[in-house]
Amino acid sequence: HVQLVESGGGSVQAGGSLRLSCVVSQYTISRNCLAWFRQAPGKEREGVATIYTGGVTTYYADSVKGRFTISQAKNTVYLQMNSLKPEDTAMYYCAADPSTYPAGMVCLHSVNDYNYWGQGTQVTVS
Repeated sequence: HVQLVESGGGSVQAGGSLRLSCVVSQYTISRNCLAWFRQAPGKEREGVATIYTGGVTTYYADSVKGRFTISQAKNTVYLQMNSLKPEDTAMYYCAADPSTYPAGMVCLHSVNDYNYWGQGTQVTVS
């Protein structure tokens, strides 16, 4: 069955950078949606960035625009996080929707839009 395994989290000072990786196994990524979500203590899980693998269209939450970049290569999805702020502290999860979508798709960013989830990787910014 589909598995997602994240890595790359850690502790960093404000202004620093981290790159998260998520390896997706058991299906071949093609014209699907992949996403990164985060959840801070006491808050709902929120969509941070999404990517459509059939045309590399992306979505970013307003809070991370200009600082975070989502990308995908083969079966790995990345989240490059620059200029990190304390409010970026959260557990970060990658998610996959293996449905196939047509060209031009802008992937959705709600929890309910994704079928498969990783176990999460903690990011702490101080």
